Amino acid sequence: MTIEKNHTQFSSLFSSAEVICQTDEKDRDRVLHDLLKLLAYQRGIGNVGEAYQAVLERENDMPTIVAPGMAMPHARLEVIGKLVVGVATSREGIVYDPRKPDSLVKLVVLTLAPKAAPGAYLQAISSLARICQDPSTPDVVASLSTAEQVWSFFDKGGMLLPDHLRAKDVMDPVQVELQEHDTLERAIDLFVRHRLNELPVVDKDGDLVGVVSTYELLRVCLPDYILWMDDLTPILNFEPFAEILRKESKTWLAEIMTTEYATVEADSPAIQVAKEITRQRANRAYVVQGKKLLGVASLETFLNKILRE
Repeated sequence: MTIEKNHTQFSSLFSSAEVICQTDEKDRDRVLHDLLKLLAYQRGIGNVGEAYQAVLERENDMPTIVAPGMAMPHARLEVIGKLVVGVATSREGIVYDPRKPDSLVKLVVLTLAPKAAPGAYLQAISSLARICQDPSTPDVVASLSTAEQVWSFFDKGGMLLPDHLRAKDVMDPVQVELQEHDTLERAIDLFVRHRLNELPVVDKDGDLVGVVSTYELLRVCLPDYILWMDDLTPILNFEPFAEILRKESKTWLAEIMTTEYATVEADSPAIQVAKEITRQRANRAYVVQGKKLLGVASLETFLNKILRE
C-alpha cells in the first residue's frame, strides 16, 4: 500500500490498548467515561472529570452521530499535544441520543484534540468519511471479538488523515437554491420563507451562474437618487416596493442577480475559504467542483469548525 507523503495513517492515532471491545454498558455516558479513563491510563490526557464534562457538554448540545450506528464524540483539551483516539464497540448497541431511542450506536470513536490545533477533529472525521459511507461498518466492527481485530479493521482500511483541511470539509449542504429561469417573485418567497439573505442561482446542470441577495433587491427598490434624499415624504408609503410587487412575476433573476461572489474549489485548502470571504467582503463562499455547486461555507460555520470544533 502506498502512503501519501505528509499524511498520517488513522490507525496510528490509537492502538488495541485504546479499544473497548463489545462493552456490556448500555448507557452512553458510562461508555464515554470508561473510554476517557482508559485514555487517561494509556495516553495521559489529564483530569478525566474535566475531559468528561467537555465531551458531555458537546454531546448533550448536539450528539455527534456521523452515520447510522456510529458516533464520533470529541473535545478539545489544553493538556494534550496531539490527536488522541479511543474506540468502543457494542454488539447490541447503545441509546446515544435520548431523543432517538430506536437509533442505536454500535461504534463509538472518541477523539480528543489539542485546544490550539484548529481543525484537527475535522481532519480526523474527514479520514473516516469513506468508511462511514458503508452502512454495514458499525455492525461489522461491533461483531469483532477482540480489540486487536478492531484496530486491524481500521488499519487495513488504509484511512489517512489529510495533511490539511479542504473547503468541502468546512461546507454545509445548500438548503435552498434558485433556478436561472425563476422570477423575482420566487426569490422573494424563498427569502421570506427560509429567512435567508442570499440565494445561489444554478442552471439545469447544477452549475452556479449567479447569486441573488436581499441587498440587491433593496438596491432595485431604492435607486441611488432616493438614498440621497433628505425628505422621504414622497416614499413614506413604500411606493418603490409597490412597483416591485407589480412586476415581481415578470422580473427574471438575470435582471437582478450578481456574478460577483466568493467561490472556492472543493479540494482547495480550507484557508482559501477565509481568504475569499475576506477578499470579497462576503458572509459566505460557495464551494464548487468546476462550475457545479456542491455546498456553501458560511463565515459562521467556518469560525465554529476551525475555532471551536
